[in-house]
Amino acid sequence: MKIVIAPNAFKNSLNAQDVAEAISKGLQQSKLQCETICFPVGDGGDGTGALLAAHFNAKKIIKTVHDPLGRIIEASYDFSNESKTAIIEMADASGLRLLNPEEYDPLHATTYGTGELIKAALDSGANQIIICIGGSATVDAGTGIMQALGGKFFDIHEKELQQLPATLKDLFAVNLLSLDSRILHTEIIVLCDVENTLLGAHGAAKIFGPQKGATQNDILILEEGFKKLCNIVYDESGKDMSMIKHGGAAGGVAAGLYTFLHAKLVNGIDHFLQVTNFDKALQHTDLVITGEGSIDTQTLNGKGPFGVAQKAKQYNLPVVGIAGKVPLLEDNNLQKYFDVLMPISNEAMDLYTAMQYTYENLIRTARSLGDLIAMKNTA
Repeated sequence: MKIVIAPNAFKNSLNAQDVAEAISKGLQQSKLQCETICFPVGDGGDGTGALLAAHFNAKKIIKTVHDPLGRIIEASYDFSNESKTAIIEMADASGLRLLNPEEYDPLHATTYGTGELIKAALDSGANQIIICIGGSATVDAGTGIMQALGGKFFDIHEKELQQLPATLKDLFAVNLLSLDSRILHTEIIVLCDVENTLLGAHGAAKIFGPQKGATQNDILILEEGFKKLCNIVYDESGKDMSMIKHGGAAGGVAAGLYTFLHAKLVNGIDHFLQVTNFDKALQHTDLVITGEGSIDTQTLNGKGPFGVAQKAKQYNLPVVGIAGKVPLLEDNNLQKYFDVLMPISNEAMDLYTAMQYTYENLIRTARSLGDLIAMKNTA
């Protein structure tokens, strides 16, 4: 029996490679005679860049940049000299993981450091830049990136705005005359794992602001700034950046990159599975196992396990979803893609403790799954 193991990372617990390894180990310990193929996946979130770098045989390049609050740090991107492709994880320069919880400050945290990595990638000779935008600490609509690349944002007195995105509500004009011209001749691909728009009921500030420390008042300030930005962009170019699909991803970075740099916004997992040739891995396969920290109806909105399951179903393959948390009640929409959903929890414990035992619980759950399949095969 051939089993393809294609999990996403378990957020704040295990990366996708370690998840796949644990599931494989559990199956090998079971009574099931099987061949396991580990194919860890990413949908644009933390860790996706490393998986893509391995596929492109890209080398890590370390640069000195600014973190979300303007402090000097070292961050990296990966570059393939063969394909001239650079892979940037936004979280490496502009991520929540760089801040202590008490430092979360969405009114002043910026993506400037990610812009510095983009500029460094251009210096390396990149003609394609793939940006994985998960895990950001920012809600600045990509204005920090644009500033790092030479863009300027002015108020009505022709003074360049500082302290973005807090001051975006005072925006009067956007000037891209000093923009690094190389970027306009470079293909920018943004991997998104949500479809939210920049504005609207499910807009960037409302939905993602609280995750990054935004209060209700912060959200109002951010939305006012986004509306001002959208109106000015529309007046100057005729582009409506407010309701672009995926535009709200990573605090509106996707909308900014699409509008100012003509970036392609793509579903992260679909693009990942395409460039890594996941279809080939599914040939002559009997079962697909996927998973992530939680599998629920939100998973169907472009998350990694959904992309894997969707692809597997094109080949009429059974799919098992393994997660830290699954719905208590059956869900017809999930059942269309996941034949079985298995939680890895073992006993009552708090979330922090449970996350410390993710690796062991994955092994145990996979071993039980293997034993069940073996028992069915001998029945």
